[in-house]
Amino acid sequence: MRCHAPRVLPMTETRPLVATDLPQMLALAQDAFGDFPAGYVPPVPADHPAPGRHDWGTFDGDVLAAKVVRREYDSWFHGRRVATNGIAGVAVAAEHRGRGLLDDLFAAVLDEGMRERGEVVSTLFPTAPGIYRRYGYELVSSYDTVEIPTSRLLAVPKPASTTLRRATAADVGEIRRVHETWARAQNGPLTRDGASFTADADAFLASFSGVSIAEEDGEVVGYAAWQRGRGYDTTATFEIEDLVALTRDATLALWRLAASYATVTGHVRLLTSGRDTARLVLPFDTWTVVQSHPYMLRVHDVAGAFAGLPLDTQITFSVAGDLLGTTNGDWTLTPVDGLATVSPGGPGGPVLAPRGVALLYAGAASTTDLRMAGLLSGDAGQDRALDTLLDGRQLHIRDYF
Repeated sequence: MRCHAPRVLPMTETRPLVATDLPQMLALAQDAFGDFPAGYVPPVPADHPAPGRHDWGTFDGDVLAAKVVRREYDSWFHGRRVATNGIAGVAVAAEHRGRGLLDDLFAAVLDEGMRERGEVVSTLFPTAPGIYRRYGYELVSSYDTVEIPTSRLLAVPKPASTTLRRATAADVGEIRRVHETWARAQNGPLTRDGASFTADADAFLASFSGVSIAEEDGEVVGYAAWQRGRGYDTTATFEIEDLVALTRDATLALWRLAASYATVTGHVRLLTSGRDTARLVLPFDTWTVVQSHPYMLRVHDVAGAFAGLPLDTQITFSVAGDLLGTTNGDWTLTPVDGLATVSPGGPGGPVLAPRGVALLYAGAASTTDLRMAGLLSGDAGQDRALDTLLDGRQLHIRDYF
C-alpha cells in the first residue's frame, strides 16, 4: 500500500509535539480560534498529553507554524466498531498560511493512526470544508442544536407504562448499554469508550445537571442527559445534551420530562443529528436548528474499512486522485462465508474519487448521486451492488471534538 511521501519544505520540520511545546501550542490555538472561554484552565506540562490525544506540529525554525491534534476513537459503521482517527485543533499561523504545511501534517498524523491503532477512517468538524476535501474528506452529516418552545412539548402524549427516575453511578453501565444498542444500529456514532472517554461513572454524572433514565418492566430503555441552565422565565433554556431511547414510550417520557419545565423555561434545546427518531413522536413537525457543526469523513484504508462487511457477490472498483495515496488503486471485494475479503487489483470497475468513497461508505449518498457530482465514473454495472453493500443505516453524530 503506497503512502504519501512527505514533502520537505525549506527550514521546516514536522514532528510530534511534547510538553515543552505547550506555550506555542496554546498561543497558536488562541490565535486561530480566539480567546479561551471564561473559566478555561489551560493544561500544564505534567498533564500533557491527555489520554488518547496526539499533537503534531510543523516548525519553521523554532516557530510552531502549524499543528494538528489526533484523537483516538472508535466509531460504529455497518454494525462494526471501526478504529477512527479524530482530527481536531487544526491551525496554521497567519504568517505561514498558503505554504501547504498541512500536507505533511495530515500525512504524518493519519499514518501514525493507521500504524498504531489500525485507524481506517478519519473524521473531523471543519470550519472550512474546502481545506479538507483536498485530503479526501467529505461532508457526511452535521451535529446540530435544535430548539423547541417548551410549551409545545406539553402536547406530547403520555406513555403507557414507562417510568422515570434520576440516574445514579450504579446506572451508568446500563446507560452505556442503551447508547451502544442504539449506536450499533447507526453509521457514525462514537463508541464512547477507550482512551478518549472517562470510565468514571461519577465523573460522567457530574458533567450534567441531571441524567434521567426511562424504565419499562424494570429495564433501562432510554435516558436523557441534560443541563438546567440559568434563569426561570421565558428567556431560560433547558438543554438536552443526549437523548437516546430504544422504545416509543421511553422517548415520550423523556420529552415530557423536558415539558415539565414549561413554567420556568422558554425553550428546550436538543443536541442531535440526522433524522432523529425522537422527532417522530412529536405531535408537530417543526423544530429550529440554531447551531450546526458539519462533520467530514475520510476512508484512509480501503481494505480495513470494507473487510468483514456482509457480501454475497464479488465487487470490483478503483479509487483515483487520493493526494495521500493510501486508497488509490484497484480493489476487489470477494465474499468468503458471507463476509467481504479485500484484495488489491482485479478487473476494471467503476472509479471512485476519495470523497466519493467517504460518502458511499458512510451511506450518505448513492452511486447515482455520486455520478451526478462527478465523484464516480466508468462502468455502472456494479453500482447497485455497491449501494446494497453500504446503504440501509441512518448517519448520526452525537459527540463533538
